[in-house]
Amino acid sequence: MSKEIARRVEAEKNVHWISTHDPITMLPNYNMLDSFISRRLENGSESNYAIFTIEINTFRDINELLGYDNSNEVLKRVAQRLLYLFPGHVYKLRADDFLIIKLNKGNTDLLALSARILRSICAPIYINGISISIAANIGIAQCPEDAIDPKKVIQKSDCAMHVAKKLGRGRIKAFSPIMQDELLARAQLEQDFQHALQNRAISMYYQPLVDLKSDNVVGYESLARWETASGKFISPTQFIPLAEETGAITELTEQLLRRACLDALEWPAHTFLSFNISPTQLCDKRLSARIVSILDEVGFPSDRLEVEITESALFLDANAARYTLKKLSDEGIKIALDDFGTGYSSLSQLCNFPFDRLKIDKSFIDTFLHNDKQDKIVRAIISLASALEVKVTAEGIEHVSQLMRLKELGCDTGQGYLLGKPAPKASRQNVVPLHAEVTFLPKIEKTN
Repeated sequence: MSKEIARRVEAEKNVHWISTHDPITMLPNYNMLDSFISRRLENGSESNYAIFTIEINTFRDINELLGYDNSNEVLKRVAQRLLYLFPGHVYKLRADDFLIIKLNKGNTDLLALSARILRSICAPIYINGISISIAANIGIAQCPEDAIDPKKVIQKSDCAMHVAKKLGRGRIKAFSPIMQDELLARAQLEQDFQHALQNRAISMYYQPLVDLKSDNVVGYESLARWETASGKFISPTQFIPLAEETGAITELTEQLLRRACLDALEWPAHTFLSFNISPTQLCDKRLSARIVSILDEVGFPSDRLEVEITESALFLDANAARYTLKKLSDEGIKIALDDFGTGYSSLSQLCNFPFDRLKIDKSFIDTFLHNDKQDKIVRAIISLASALEVKVTAEGIEHVSQLMRLKELGCDTGQGYLLGKPAPKASRQNVVPLHAEVTFLPKIEKTN
């Protein structure tokens, strides 16, 4: 009986340990944090402290690229680095979130300390000969300055972390009251977005791409549009990053691509569909398989699809991007490099990645007629594209003078409000007629 009691006591200890610790990092979890708050902080034994909420915001990418074993090892290394700085005061919360309680009796410079935390945990991690770089965001809240209730201090630290995350990787923010309103607004936007996604309320608009030699519409770029009940539109610059951050970007992309391909089946056979890919998705090695699956399901020819990526997308993970783009190219899908010249332009990119089209950014087209340097850049891009035997498209054409100059320079394709505004499926023949004295007029073929 004595031995049986001892075994039961030991088993209960194990069960208690499992319920209060993260099994990967061995750090105490939220249950242990809650117990600590109840025992020490809520009874007023400590009244001057700071809470740091830390999120590893590249964890999902590491997980997808390197697998669970390596991503778990990354979490272990981060935990070790935090424990070295704050022994006994580090907690593991959600999948990639950590929390630190720092007693602040000496009025520590919390922003400087946060910067030190970032430098420590974001130093390269070497696993099986691979150097892994991570990024993180930190939110800070204090007691009693921000709240007296420990749970509210944690909530406000978490709020500050989300604000820091919204600003970009590697950012640090200390809580301020205005953040609460911003977080509530974001929470409402996220809720509305999920509802729109479930109800397929995000639609596709199409802007024509016009061949500047034949004056024919040769393709359409598909553009996501989210119209609210009030008849107002929420900008893609708001809901696309939201979809990326919430992990809904894959579902959104598949939903929109399927709809765009179905619409494009009704277009003339020579007309291609241009579709934008999120930078975060380019690192997903399963992207090409997902796209091909949708093309097969819909029955849309792969050689009529052109995916657009931005230069910045190539630098998130060059190897993964190269793999994905090659897979797409092997399937006959065309690749366009969007906003060329505005990001991390490098001639090596044109050699290392299988591009079929360069798109000159609107910022160059806006000023190249009156700016000699901009004009030289536009001419250089057109000449470079011709030498590399890839097509070139000028974006943002809004004036006849811009159009005529681009035709003189030998630009292949044009896009912009002068040639056609984005419009829904019901009105794809959306080319804006030009002035009568101009001979150029896009020829739109019937789509039925």
